[in-house]
Amino acid sequence: MAEAQPIRLMAKDAEDLAVVASCLQDALVPLSEMRFLKGEKRFVMLVNRFRWEQAGDALKPEQKGDASFADAAPDQRINSGLCIDGVTAVRSRDIDRAKPAKFLSLMTIGLDGPNRLNLLFSGGGAIQLEIESPSVFLQDFGEAWPTQWRPDHAVDRRAGDRGLVK
Repeated sequence: MAEAQPIRLMAKDAEDLAVVASCLQDALVPLSEMRFLKGEKRFVMLVNRFRWEQAGDALKPEQKGDASFADAAPDQRINSGLCIDGVTAVRSRDIDRAKPAKFLSLMTIGLDGPNRLNLLFSGGGAIQLEIESPSVFLQDFGEAWPTQWRPDHAVDRRAGDRGLVK
């Protein structure tokens, strides 16, 4: 499989934002890496993004025995930066900002009318940004690294599960 190139995207409307959202699904976000830069009207966050565009097929249940290096899943994560310009206000729900070391799992981002952008996290947390107009930038940086943990939303729906498959 060819090495995927780092992503560099800009979104100015709902259609563009859907592409960015699909790239960010299941990104891990440390609370300490989110900032509202009020004077710049900018909201930024650093994320640990699962590379869905690079993800291979999951190992089939009928596969048995020891895995070889050739059988290793090509799943990867990469550090990425998200920048949202034109932000005039930020609100959050069900996010404990007193725990900056906590990681959130980003499920999606999307517009709620022309001037609201919602970031929705697993477990019900949300951040709502009041924006002048959609202006979103996503860029990967650094080297990707392999991961054995693939997000699995079918598992995530079962009570008590963490939503990860090893």
